[in-house]
Amino acid sequence: MSCSLRLANDADISELETLIGHSVRELQSAYYSAAQMDGALGSVFGVDRQLIRDQTYFVAEQDGSIIACGGWSKRASLFGSNAARAIDDAPLDPLQDAARIRAFFVHPEHARRGLGRAILFACEDAIRAARFRSIELVATLPGVPFYLAFDYEAGERSEVPLVNGLRLPVVRMSKNLRTPTQ
Repeated sequence: MSCSLRLANDADISELETLIGHSVRELQSAYYSAAQMDGALGSVFGVDRQLIRDQTYFVAEQDGSIIACGGWSKRASLFGSNAARAIDDAPLDPLQDAARIRAFFVHPEHARRGLGRAILFACEDAIRAARFRSIELVATLPGVPFYLAFDYEAGERSEVPLVNGLRLPVVRMSKNLRTPTQ
């Protein structure tokens, strides 16, 4: 499969919103109820425009269509769309704080073909270049095996409250980055 990876821009937002909804409803349905997914879409699962402004959000394209997305952040929030926040996140200190992996979604017709891996590696390269020493993320249940395969460690399990009163089980994960001399 031939695709290209690039940074997202504001013109991608509508297509990203469609992709995210489609990805969540098909690829997470074995883990979450329809009501949980409905409650999470738009707040927990959604476009974070701050990632686009920071130029830390990647899209994979094939034949002019976005088929996957994901990014990293140098800001405090671990997850969620910009709709869930009233103000911009404070920047993190790369020498003291962990960078964040954020908002990975793949079109169901393109799942399990290496797109998530390609985006994750691009994020990790950018995180290293920004001099962060570690990474944190909040994984959905279907995302846990993916991140474990790339040396992330599972941590605390918790539940995110949703706008419809339900809760979404998630797992906090982390990874220490090795310097080139290690």
